[in-house]
Amino acid sequence: MNLKHPTTLPPDIVWRLPTSRRSPARGRALLAAQAHTWGLPPDAADTAVLLVSELLTNACLHARAPRDRHIAARCVLGDKGLRVEVSDAGDCAPPAPRRAGPDDESGRGLALVAALASRWGAYPRRNGIGKTVWFELDGVHPGRGPGT
Repeated sequence: MNLKHPTTLPPDIVWRLPTSRRSPARGRALLAAQAHTWGLPPDAADTAVLLVSELLTNACLHARAPRDRHIAARCVLGDKGLRVEVSDAGDCAPPAPRRAGPDDESGRGLALVAALASRWGAYPRRNGIGKTVWFELDGVHPGRGPGT
């Protein structure tokens, strides 16, 4: 069998993760590896990894979906930059940043997303079950990092 090495990298990738406390760490590792494969700049990759971790953590902790439902993480590398979407089967209410006090151990995830992403938002999934929360990082392009 003659297998050719692809000349172009896939512009998007999807992972399905269980609703588990381990999934944010798994999502971080998967996105870090994909960012390296795409050759993304290390600072942009680090930001994307941090933000996907926040969205995955929120989906695992707050979505209130049945345990047998999975979370989907989709990463799309386009002309304008990187878009990451996290979909869950929980309620369709859009998430909102909250004010965490100085002694609070949680509640800063969406504030980080809002501060570091070019844009972010949420929308109900098409089938009416759950929502997708997304962020975009402008100016992130392949071939400008160590993976190429």
